[in-house]
Amino acid sequence: MISVHMTPVPRSTVVAYRDDGPLSRGMGMLVAGQLPPLPPVIAGAFVTGVLLIVGVAGSDGLAVFAPAVTLLLAGPGSSHPHDGRVDWLVPPILRLIEYCFIAACGFAHDVPPWLIFALLGAMAFHHYDLVYRLRQRVYPPPWLATFGLGWDGRMIAVALAAVAGFVTGGFVLLALYLWGLFGWESITCWLAAPRSGMGTTDLETQE
Repeated sequence: MISVHMTPVPRSTVVAYRDDGPLSRGMGMLVAGQLPPLPPVIAGAFVTGVLLIVGVAGSDGLAVFAPAVTLLLAGPGSSHPHDGRVDWLVPPILRLIEYCFIAACGFAHDVPPWLIFALLGAMAFHHYDLVYRLRQRVYPPPWLATFGLGWDGRMIAVALAAVAGFVTGGFVLLALYLWGLFGWESITCWLAAPRSGMGTTDLETQE
């Protein structure tokens, strides 16, 4: 029997959906939850979109700008409770920024499409797993967000690989690492989770 500590679901599930890494959480600590999260994330999405349109993701010298700008704008909002009426929009916007940047950077540097989808698949698996866990009140351990790098760390890792001219190799290493980490942790956690018969009605109860 695998023994895994079941971390309780945090008070704000919207914050959990953000999937912040150490850098984003550290910036959030600086403002102590005083910055509304949605406007900076929208601004980050706009800036990232503009940078991708003008070809920044395809330029080795400027690839790091998009994730850096997004981190500076969206990171400080990570400590906010996200209790506003439309703050639930923050996580999907962050997903859109992360997925679009990584895909654009990969295609701009001629990374094989299957490898791009493999990396995006690892992240999509993790985010789906996170959503289902919160529905079942089984939250992943805090260290997973750190070792999983968060949306901010993954974007910066891809950007640095582009700057170093090691994009394809970087995609391979990052995909293998994330699939191994997220797959292993998810399997061990669900095998250890108590079988209480919780179903989809738990979401309705939680809401």
